[in-house]
Amino acid sequence: MNLQKRTNLLTLVLGVLIIILSYTLYRSLTDPYKVVLEQQAITNEVRHRMELVRDALVLYNSRKGDFPPTEGGLDTLVSFLKTDELMVQKADSLLAFLPPAVYSADALILSPRSSQRFIYTLNDSLRPNIYQLQDPDSDDKIGDLERTTLLNAPNWN
Repeated sequence: MNLQKRTNLLTLVLGVLIIILSYTLYRSLTDPYKVVLEQQAITNEVRHRMELVRDALVLYNSRKGDFPPTEGGLDTLVSFLKTDELMVQKADSLLAFLPPAVYSADALILSPRSSQRFIYTLNDSLRPNIYQLQDPDSDDKIGDLERTTLLNAPNWN
């Protein structure tokens, strides 16, 4: 094999190697970033859904005069959303999910991250009654069980 053929072969092999290594480097940089973006999107969706539950709880409180009890509270809320005339008519516009999800009273109380129910607790020993709504998969919560100043306030703002 003469020198020219060896040089051409070596150039071809090194060119292919450079392309493969460049693609590997590109993927090693973009794949973790895509995972971070997906996690941020899911976190935003969970927080939005929790804010919708908060809004539904405020509507329940304004229509019924109190928050639902701890035992079966979220089920009571879903029942309210399905039976109250105003909520049946306007819930899909008042409590709109982020696209592509479509409003469903049953899905409102489920975390988009894991489809587990949000954790709802009512403290009725204080006046006014206060509640806490927690995401089962993160530290996100709305409200507090001890401080009335945190009523309806999310902890991520």
